Amino acid sequence: MKELEQRLIDKQINPTAMRLVVLDFLLGQSSAQSLTDMELKMVRTDRVTLYRTIRTFEENGLVHRIEDGSGITKFALCAAGCDVKGHHDLHLHFYCTVCKQTHCLPKTMIPEISLPKGYQSLETQLMVKGICRECGI
Repeated sequence: MKELEQRLIDKQINPTAMRLVVLDFLLGQSSAQSLTDMELKMVRTDRVTLYRTIRTFEENGLVHRIEDGSGITKFALCAAGCDVKGHHDLHLHFYCTVCKQTHCLPKTMIPEISLPKGYQSLETQLMVKGICRECGI
């Protein structure tokens, strides 16, 4: 539990009981999770507290949001380099059309995009859709 507390403290997040439970849950997941997924899979949680916890995690660079085209926002843990100033782990996301899971592929980085003069990037996402390793077997 000390490791979880320290991880929150390192991101300038006060380690409350609920925040520790949510972090522990996210560490055990192999794919991104929606708020509904988290609410259903975690015992003794309410939607408002969960939403506030995830929002705090996102604002402090602990999780990032993923828009995978399903119409449901999902969240996954960030790499260590993300912080209050922004998310710096620009990696590929993969959405499986069979199992409907969204996976972060942190070893596949999004290349730097050069925009024309006058354009300013606020967010970069790259989503690949197909069949994941588990469903392809």
